[in-house]
Amino acid sequence: MPQRIFEAIHIGWNLGNTFDATGDETSWGNPVTTKELIQEIAKHGFKSIRIPITWRHRMGDAPDYKIDEVFLQRIHEVVDWALETGFYVIINMHHDSSWVFNMKTDYDEVLKRFKAAWKQISASFKDYPPDRLMFESINEPRFSDDWNEDKPEYFEMLRVLNTTFYQIVRGSGGNNTTRYLLLPTLTCSASPNRLKELYNTIVELNDKNLIATVHYYGYWPFSVNIAGVTTFDETTKNDIINTFNRIYDTFVANGIPVIIGEFGLLGFDTSLDTIQQGEKIKYFEFITYYAKEKKLPLMWWDNGQHFDRVNFKWSDPQLYEVIINSVKARSSTGQTDSIYIKKNSPIEDVEVRLNLNGNELVEVKYGEDTLVKGKDYDLSDDKLIIKADFLRQVISGEFGVKAVLSCRFSAGAEWKLNVIYYDTPILRDMIEERVDNFFIPVTYNGAQLKALEAVYKKNGRNTPPNDWTSFKQYYVDFKPSTYRIELSSDFLRGLEDGEILLKVHFWSGEKIEYTLVKNGNKVRGISSQEMPDSPQNDQPVDDTGDNGDEGMDTPNQEQGTKQPSEPSSSHTKGITGYMIAGTIIIVAVALIGAYAFGRVGHKHQTKQ
Repeated sequence: MPQRIFEAIHIGWNLGNTFDATGDETSWGNPVTTKELIQEIAKHGFKSIRIPITWRHRMGDAPDYKIDEVFLQRIHEVVDWALETGFYVIINMHHDSSWVFNMKTDYDEVLKRFKAAWKQISASFKDYPPDRLMFESINEPRFSDDWNEDKPEYFEMLRVLNTTFYQIVRGSGGNNTTRYLLLPTLTCSASPNRLKELYNTIVELNDKNLIATVHYYGYWPFSVNIAGVTTFDETTKNDIINTFNRIYDTFVANGIPVIIGEFGLLGFDTSLDTIQQGEKIKYFEFITYYAKEKKLPLMWWDNGQHFDRVNFKWSDPQLYEVIINSVKARSSTGQTDSIYIKKNSPIEDVEVRLNLNGNELVEVKYGEDTLVKGKDYDLSDDKLIIKADFLRQVISGEFGVKAVLSCRFSAGAEWKLNVIYYDTPILRDMIEERVDNFFIPVTYNGAQLKALEAVYKKNGRNTPPNDWTSFKQYYVDFKPSTYRIELSSDFLRGLEDGEILLKVHFWSGEKIEYTLVKNGNKVRGISSQEMPDSPQNDQPVDDTGDNGDEGMDTPNQEQGTKQPSEPSSSHTKGITGYMIAGTIIIVAVALIGAYAFGRVGHKHQTKQ
């Protein structure tokens, strides 16, 4: 049974932030779902689709709690499209967990509404094929604001919900008597106690067509990029291994199939660039491999940030290729995806260790050209050596990505290797500003922002938030932007008055100290660096310090084509701070004047 479910479901895709939205279908930023979209997802190799649905605001009041008929027919339409396309389909109660949450204080009302919903859903879909359309009782159920809190009463309430759901569906007749049903753990967590409690429920129900479901978003510090966990290290890897082993031992080894209904990274809620590109790819390569080893089918959470539902394109094609190729074979990766060459440093051969994962390196491409083994590169066991002569050919002119090498293997996706020309980034002083307006002016010089630490100078104590670590959360407390590092107003407001020492880390290996001086609701910045006397001529093309590589492998960038120079203050909307004059007065006027152009915000779709 677990093997059959794995082969049917793996790998799946979530139609997130659509029917689970607490407004209408498009209220969370996605377009109306079309048959063409469903077909496109199938064309891209996915076997199953999970359709999260929030029912509460589409239901009437007691005693009938009637579901809006127009909405129900809309769900039928999309389910029909998916089944016609060949998908295995899962429908559920999704953000209804927000009112199920109240079960401890409003037990009877919650249970009545929950029963009414599943009676209507079951009756409406009872004639649908029982092996192709599956029901999931409730998404990420919880009864406490603390997602990690385990109490016997919580386990009992979830047992009641799961068994009630089971009894209603099985008793509704038709194909529901044998339909595959998914039962979740508390919060869909894979912690030992929560797996054990769900196992006990499934054993008690004694039905071969029950499936356990959990979610997995990785080792938390890596998943959100906090505490300096910026790489796919052994701790992050072992979290996958230990979690999947635990799920396997609890369910699969005992003949109970499992579906991991959502997987991804939590940092995607703020930006797809929260995790550095190469480290992100290594994470997804390993998780898809190990899930396959343990017969745990995965369903990729996509709230609209991965697949463009209008233009039918992937926002990160490399990520998609790694995920979809995992169905057939492992992909090869590298120790790093970036080769940094510093200005005025001797250029030598660079060695990159490959994680071949059973494959062989077939060729290395640079744009349309195939590199010559022995001349441009060499291979020694699992070590790829990029020759100094080749690097000298591409390193010149502007800072930034000078070449994107595509390493192609006997199986799996390509591994991208970026050759980056850089110099030490320059962090500049910042005049006193309100916390809502403050940022650190920076010239990245081709370097990419990696991490930021913050401690109080007077005692070395870590600053909030999350003061158990000196490292702040990427894209939440700070983030890269054009010619600046933005510090969130929440982070700055939480600081005590006085001096705060920042240590700014870059992927090139540079670490630069910077001091904040907090006074009430105002902050000023003091650089530890000596400022250059005049601007350099070879400036970065896109001086954002972003740690992703989206868009890097365009033909112009691969060939090092010259791009537009740094924009003037009328275009940067912040301190360009770049042309430094000889006197303090001129500098101050330039800083104040440039800042008057304001700031540009960013909008991201989030997993609600």
